[in-house]
Amino acid sequence: MWRRTYLLLVLVRLWFALSPSYLHPDENFQGPEVIAGEIFSYPVRRTWEFTSDSPIRSVFPLWPVYGLPMLLLRWLWIGNGNDGEIPPIAVFWTLRVLMFIVGFVLEDWALHELIQSKRHRPLARLLVASSYVTWTYQTHTFSNSIETLVVAWSLVLIERIVASPAGLCTTALAIILDTAFYTPHSLSWSDLLRNPVLTPINNLAYNISPSNLAQHGLHPWYQHLLVNLPLLLGPGALLLLMRPKRTLRLYSAISGIVVLSVSQHQEARFLLPTVPLILSSVRLPKSEKLARTWAVSWIVFNVILGTLMGVYHQGGIIPAQVFMSKQPDATHAIWWKTYMPPIWLLNGKNEVLRTQDVMGMPGEMLLAELDKLATCDTPADRRSMEYLKEKNGTYLVAPLSATWLDPYLPNKGLDGLRFREVWRHQQHLNLDDLDFAEDGVWDTLSRVVGRRGLAIWRVTKSCPGGKGR
Repeated sequence: MWRRTYLLLVLVRLWFALSPSYLHPDENFQGPEVIAGEIFSYPVRRTWEFTSDSPIRSVFPLWPVYGLPMLLLRWLWIGNGNDGEIPPIAVFWTLRVLMFIVGFVLEDWALHELIQSKRHRPLARLLVASSYVTWTYQTHTFSNSIETLVVAWSLVLIERIVASPAGLCTTALAIILDTAFYTPHSLSWSDLLRNPVLTPINNLAYNISPSNLAQHGLHPWYQHLLVNLPLLLGPGALLLLMRPKRTLRLYSAISGIVVLSVSQHQEARFLLPTVPLILSSVRLPKSEKLARTWAVSWIVFNVILGTLMGVYHQGGIIPAQVFMSKQPDATHAIWWKTYMPPIWLLNGKNEVLRTQDVMGMPGEMLLAELDKLATCDTPADRRSMEYLKEKNGTYLVAPLSATWLDPYLPNKGLDGLRFREVWRHQQHLNLDDLDFAEDGVWDTLSRVVGRRGLAIWRVTKSCPGGKGR
């Protein structure tokens, strides 16, 4: 019975891997976008972690995880006689499937190795396999997802008491690769000896500075313990308090949470490596009635959070970028009240398309920006698809829950901006637009959930003499 349930949960994991939710910009900008810019001709945007004078991100783990699959795809693409580069959306979905396979094989294999009790092993594997964290975060291209696998297999090696000089070789290779990546000229021995790039040290120096962390948000020391961990574990947190199994896995998870709690910037995804360690170290209540009640609450919690995070959370961003990549007239795209979009998915369109992320811009400033960028209204703009023949086009991408736009959208007159809706994706929730203090709980939920979806409008305006520009 448990085997059939486990196989069903594997299919659920695959289904979520193929859903276009967008949990956090870091799942693109801290990995795939950087390596895609090195392997393919896609223009990309490197974030500050890779462009500062003291870069804090190592590219060493990115090459085997993302680089090798991309190189293999490119080799297969060219070997089949195809011209040009692989469509980036194909690379995107390949990486999602890869994360599913790697997680399914390596994470579950590590649990099998770590759990000595054959009696407890099926329960532990089912708990991990039925967690929404496994369905969503672990199937996305987060560095934290890779860290989960690294931590689990490190524990496997520790339990086998395997010692080697291999760690020094790996460290040396990582330093060489990072120094080569961040050095603007050809790498020499002098660069390695005098100016090696030590990203872990730079990362530590950056993250112990409160002024740096304040740019990303400061949290109290108990954020991980009282907020983030319950958010990831749900009812599993109760089992941790009631009937934990004292294992190396549990002690490793607890020590990791303590160390991470020292930092003042605490996001839930930082705790991903602890989730399988904790869920494999708990037991169900002895009472059959309590166990059944807990199981129901566990299923409900993970179905709700899985659907929310794996399907709806910023779910329109990836499809929107694919749509924008196919608009021949697009030269400006304004993204408002959404996460920063991955521009490598524009498939080279970003050579002529300028993407502006104005997530927190006030509405009045947004209109002023659109007024500067909007093209002049022409007869082609008023016909079905004729506007695509224009040389320039300005587009606004925004959630339907942004009710501030409502008074301006119906405008069909000659004065002011005109918005023509050209695309809509219903499976999109913008949880960053929650404003309970201003609108109240019910009105906020009615707006954000009731008006879920992401839309794209082509923005034009009337110009003197009716001339285009």
